[in-house]
Amino acid sequence: MSSTNDTGVVAGPAPARTTHTRRFRGLVGTGLVAALAAVVATTLAAALAQGAGVDFEIPDGGETIPLSGFAVVTGFFSVVGIVIAAAFHRWSAQPARRFVWAALSLTAVSLVPPLISGANTATIAALLGLHLVPAAVMIPILARSLRTRTD
Repeated sequence: MSSTNDTGVVAGPAPARTTHTRRFRGLVGTGLVAALAAVVATTLAAALAQGAGVDFEIPDGGETIPLSGFAVVTGFFSVVGIVIAAAFHRWSAQPARRFVWAALSLTAVSLVPPLISGANTATIAALLGLHLVPAAVMIPILARSLRTRTD
């Protein structure tokens, strides 16, 4: 006589929830790597601008924006972008397209404060460029990740 522990249960494909969770984690992981790249690129660009003579002094308080300030703000808003991408991934039929439109709109809005800051022309130009650097890193990477995770 042969003894087996066969309960008659046949394993089927993994539930859709597992696939959704895996895709979500992949999106977040990709986003965090992109956020780190955006922080490094923005901080490096700010250091290069500073080396070229841009003072990053804002007239209202007379304070100079430190390089660490660029890193922290870039990191924070990159994480906000990841959250927005995750929300579109979860609740939109066309997450990549909707994310790109939202991200480009928010990037355009982010260009307003440097323009009205009252800083000198070099500082305004550098700040505008420093708003575009992380956008140029984050938006394409997250959009591509949303496309591959929803196709």
